[in-house]
Parts: sequence; C-alpha cells; structure tokens
Amino acid sequence: MKYLMTIDAGTGSVRAVIFDTKGNQISIWQEEWEHLQEKDVLNSMNFDYVNNWKLVTKCIKKSIKKAKISPNQIVALSASSMREGIVLYDKNGQEIWAVANVDARASQEVRYLKNNFKNIEYEFYQKSGQTFALAALPRLLWLKKYRKNIYSQVAYISMISDWILAKLSDVIATDPSNAGTTGIYSLKDRDWLPKMASKVGIKSNIFPPSYEPSEVLGNVTIEASNQTGLATTTKVVVGGGDVQLGATGLGVIKAGDVAILGGSFWQQIVNIPNDIKPPKNMDIRVNPHAISNLSQAEGITFFSGLVMRWFRDAFCQDEIKEALLKNIDVYSLLEQKASKVPLGSYGIMPIFSDSMKYGKWYHSAPSFINLNIDPHICNKASIFRSLQENACIVSNINLKKISKFTNIKPKTIVFASGASKGALWCQILADVTGCQIKVPKIKEATSLGGAIFAGIGAKVYKDIDEAIEKVVKWENIYKPNMKNHIKYKKIETKWKKIYKQQLKLVDQNLTTSMWKAPGL
Repeated sequence: MKYLMTIDAGTGSVRAVIFDTKGNQISIWQEEWEHLQEKDVLNSMNFDYVNNWKLVTKCIKKSIKKAKISPNQIVALSASSMREGIVLYDKNGQEIWAVANVDARASQEVRYLKNNFKNIEYEFYQKSGQTFALAALPRLLWLKKYRKNIYSQVAYISMISDWILAKLSDVIATDPSNAGTTGIYSLKDRDWLPKMASKVGIKSNIFPPSYEPSEVLGNVTIEASNQTGLATTTKVVVGGGDVQLGATGLGVIKAGDVAILGGSFWQQIVNIPNDIKPPKNMDIRVNPHAISNLSQAEGITFFSGLVMRWFRDAFCQDEIKEALLKNIDVYSLLEQKASKVPLGSYGIMPIFSDSMKYGKWYHSAPSFINLNIDPHICNKASIFRSLQENACIVSNINLKKISKFTNIKPKTIVFASGASKGALWCQILADVTGCQIKVPKIKEATSLGGAIFAGIGAKVYKDIDEAIEKVVKWENIYKPNMKNHIKYKKIETKWKKIYKQQLKLVDQNLTTSMWKAPGL
C-alpha cells in the first residue's frame, strides 16, 4: 500500500496526518503549541522554530507509529501552515528569526509607510490583494530598525510550511498560496514583486523560487530521516497556505465555489479568476489559490476556534470530566446541552471578532452582552450556543461583503475543519446563511489538500481533477430552515449595531481592543 502525509502547522497546533491514496485518513498525531510575546515588544508573536521543530518531528514519528505502516510506504509528503507567519534564514539556510501569523509588532512601521509613501497601501493592495495589517514588509522594516544584526544576515524569506519542507528536503522555496499573504507577491503573475521591497528600502534579493503546489522539491534528506523516522525515498512536494489547501481538500477548485473553514480562525472563501482586481474599498482580502489561474476572495473571523478552546478550558472543567466518563468529546457534550437552548441563546451577544474590514482592521474588547443572572437561562450551555451562533453570523456578514464585490451568491457552502464536527453548529450555519451546507467525510480538509498535491507530485494521481474524484467524499448535507433564517437576519442586524457601539468604547480608550492591525 502507498500512503501520503501532510504536516499542517496551524495557529494553535501542529499535526501530521497520513492518508491512503483513496483519501481515507489512516492516522493523525497532533501537538498544541504556543507563540509567545517577545519580551518588551508589544503585540509580538514569536515562532519558536527550535522547539516547534521538535514538535513537528514528534508528530511525524507518532503518526507513523499509530498508522502501523513502514516509513517506506509513505511515497510523498507536503506541508501547509497558517498564512502570514514568516521565517528568515542566513546565507547557509539556517533560521535566524521567525514570527507567527498575527504578530502585530510593526505598528510604527505601518504608519511610516502610509505617511511617507502616498497611497502606497492601496497601490500594493491592488497588485497583491493584501494590506499592511499582517504583511511582511512592515515586519522587515521593524527588524531592520530594531534588530540590525539579524537583518544584516537575512538571505532568504519563506513561510512556515516552506520552512517545514526546507527542514525535510534542504531546499528553500515557496508557493503562491502562502507567499501571497506577505503582500510582496503578484496575484496576476503568481510570483514575487521584489520592486515592492526596493521601494521601501528592504532587501530585494531575499526571495526564494516560487513553485506551484505539487512540484517536487526533492526527497527527505538523511539528516531529516534520522530526526523524523521518514524514509529517504519519500518525495517532498510543494504545499501551501492552510486555507487554500483546505479548499483543495474540499474539492473547491472551480471559479464560484464557496467554502467556510472553521478552525482556530474561520475563513470564508470564494474562488474567482486571478485577473479580477481586488475591490476599491479594501474591505476584502484576495489571495492566490493553490490552483493555478484562480484567486480567492476571503473574509476572516478572528479567534472563533480559539475562543471556544478558551471557553472550554476556563469554564468547563466539570463537562471535561463528564465527557471522559461518557467517553465522548467534550465539545459533543456541550453541543448536546446547547441543543436544548432556543435559537438566539436568550439574547446573549458575544463580542469578539468583527466582520472583515481589511483596510482598517481592529476589534472591540472581548465581552458578552445581555448576560442574565438567572442560572436557568444564562449558563454554560446558552453561552456555548451563543458562541456558535456568533461565528456563523459574522461569517455570513463576510460572505455578503464578498458577494457585493464578486456578484457570487452561493446556494451551497462547503463547511470543514474542527467546527464542522458539530451537528448543531452545521445546522446553525445553514440557518444563518440560508444555504445548503455540505460537510466532507474527512474533516482534516487542509491536510487532505496537502496529500492531494503530494500524490500528484508522486504521480499517484494524474491531475487535480482525478485526485478530487478519488478522494473527496461527503458525510452530511444540512438544509436551511428558512423560518430560522429570518430570525437570524434580525439577530445579525442587532449584533452589527451593538458591535459598532462597542468599537466606540475602544476608540474612546475606555476598553482594550482584542486585536488591532499594526498602524491603527
């Protein structure tokens, strides 16, 4: 038997997933990780490449052991990662600095760019689909100013999934779907734009080759084999950004296809031709897809999955114990309890992520509105349901913004990643959006997307169409209750008004924003 592997480096964890060539998930091993703030550097989020590589190798070893297969049977592997996270290397290919995705240390540098280069953000956005909010250029300017010794050594830049593949193959390269999120990359040409870096005083010779997903970088090196237990016969294949590989793993590969990925962050994505320019109001992000000639209009809902994890860890110790006794997942138990709570969660309004405002992106202070002191109404079940409803409502607002720009109005949405495991959450999403929700059999869609490209690289599949036909399978379809849809529209309208007022408290320095883009 032949097998394929993806190493998926997410915001909250890293996992190694093994599939057979029919797309069946054989094993998975996951390790949670944290990205810590650098001492005395406000809003920083470092990526600990030394310790995190140890976690990557542990996941690989454990996944192989769990699958009960020989490493020689893994014919190819690929990698995906949180976008925006970058790794810098010296001339010897040794890592020297890295940050995770929502590192926001470069506020002054963003302001510098906007103040000293007229309309530069809009100019770069029209080419790359990115604003400066999470882009690489402001971070590189910060490094140049505050870490001169490190900056002087920088010879290469890559994304975190590229870093994993480089550790395995000894080849530093990138792909459009992930590199596109640096903001130094062309949507239309699917390649780096070094002149962008030169224009603002950043090195323009640090950009590695850009290859399309499924291109082979080489084989696992002897050193990497010793560290991971992988065989040197295993091909290392170009992967990409978590969202774009997730879309591929869902069969979302044609223009007009729509998906929501419900992971640590929620992404709402709509496939569009790559010659369509980003919208003038800069509300929506546009990225290169992992599929050539396609881009993706994208909305992002911040921290939806991480908020659930916080709620679980902070308040649900009794439910964790109960779930262990019943031998079920704690989220399944919480869903069972939340299913008895009526639509609208007794009016509880979670205030966490705002809808997408890419050009001026910040959030209110985390809070709940309309809590009640009646424990029969306001309890863990009702708050849990309110968080589920809120994630769906904000996603729907983002989809409406994308529809305004693309004129694509979906009737069917593919829903995947961790949140799609919850039947209640799936039905709420159907009711909120008014769309049919299709849930894949394989929930690890991003990892499956990586396996698809690994399989194409190893010639297991002839092309992307053959791969999708063989591996993408559906588990459930949820149809919307249109009466509930009407009720959720009213809640959505009310939530938008409340959130607007909550933002004013941040503007008045009365509360602290959950997250604010650099430069605001």
